[in-house]
Amino acid sequence: MSIADLGLRAKAASRVLATASTQVKDAALLLAADGLLECAGDVLAANAVDVERAERAGVSATVIDRLRLTPAKIEGMAGGLRQVAGLPDPVGEVLDGWRRPNGLRIHRVRVPLGVVAIIYENRPNVTSDAAALCLKAGNAAFLRGSSGAISSNVAVAEVLRDAFAAAGLPEDSLVLVEDTTRDGAVEFMQQRGAIDCLIPRGGPSLIASIREHATVPFVIDGDGNCHVYVDESADLAMAEAIVVNAKTQRPSVCNAMESLVVHQKVAEPFLTRLVTALDGVELVGDDHARSIAPSIGAATESDWGTEFLDLKASVRVVDSLDEAIAHVNRYGSGHSEAIVTRELEAAERFTTEVDAAAVVVNASTRFVDGEE
Repeated sequence: MSIADLGLRAKAASRVLATASTQVKDAALLLAADGLLECAGDVLAANAVDVERAERAGVSATVIDRLRLTPAKIEGMAGGLRQVAGLPDPVGEVLDGWRRPNGLRIHRVRVPLGVVAIIYENRPNVTSDAAALCLKAGNAAFLRGSSGAISSNVAVAEVLRDAFAAAGLPEDSLVLVEDTTRDGAVEFMQQRGAIDCLIPRGGPSLIASIREHATVPFVIDGDGNCHVYVDESADLAMAEAIVVNAKTQRPSVCNAMESLVVHQKVAEPFLTRLVTALDGVELVGDDHARSIAPSIGAATESDWGTEFLDLKASVRVVDSLDEAIAHVNRYGSGHSEAIVTRELEAAERFTTEVDAAAVVVNASTRFVDGEE
């Protein structure tokens, strides 16, 4: 079936979803969660095919980490479906209302978009996450994953489509495009008769392709060049725990810390203890950081703006909060930034002046996730 025909099937399903009750949508999501657990063996077998192919092709460990499913990850995917089922239904929510002098009553009400298309790379968990969020909001999910995860995506999609149908919703509430060619990707992002909004989840090359080729409305997210700034007033034990978590818990994801910024007044005691705590992490830094910890390599200009997605981080020592904010705003990607401080004024300035989708105080950037 052509991509255009698949898009029209999603469009037809979206009209049914727009009027589906909360009870039916939630039942579909719960059935999908149960189905994932019941079919975990099949999903893992399909994923093993993708992982083996990636390993033979010499794909990086970072990409394979994102690609690989485990029983625990499938439990997490099922848990995510249940969490979405437990969320309030946004459809029909009245956001505002007023009466005009001529007597007209006007209401601003949440309604579904229609068909939400998502194009993404080697992350099979996105198949279930995206389908769940779309369905809860009354939208059909029109998905196109990468060639590297095609077996996994097909397996997950089959489970979800069966569950949606069992709950009385169209199985085309989720439509997965299996054409993973470059030409297919371009065709996908040009389905003006079907797609109401396109959301890419991937690296710079995918984002560039969307900007160049898409003819439908799209929402772009950024890379995850996330910073943690350790202020002069920071509790250093807390800062160490936050940095270790933000960098090492799962370095291949977009909310992992990529760059550490440290106030010069605490740089020596903090970096001295941190290089031990981050054993196994490659650190590159400026001259000040290297004078404190000789094991830190020399950072290049490009390192400050790089999303490493690996056990590597850059380290910058600054003289002031102003300099820290300027550094983060210059090199950050607008994803997630953190400050560790005891000073309310410093926290307020950082959260106000740093330009990012999420700014956290005394917490890891890893908390910036849909489930958290």
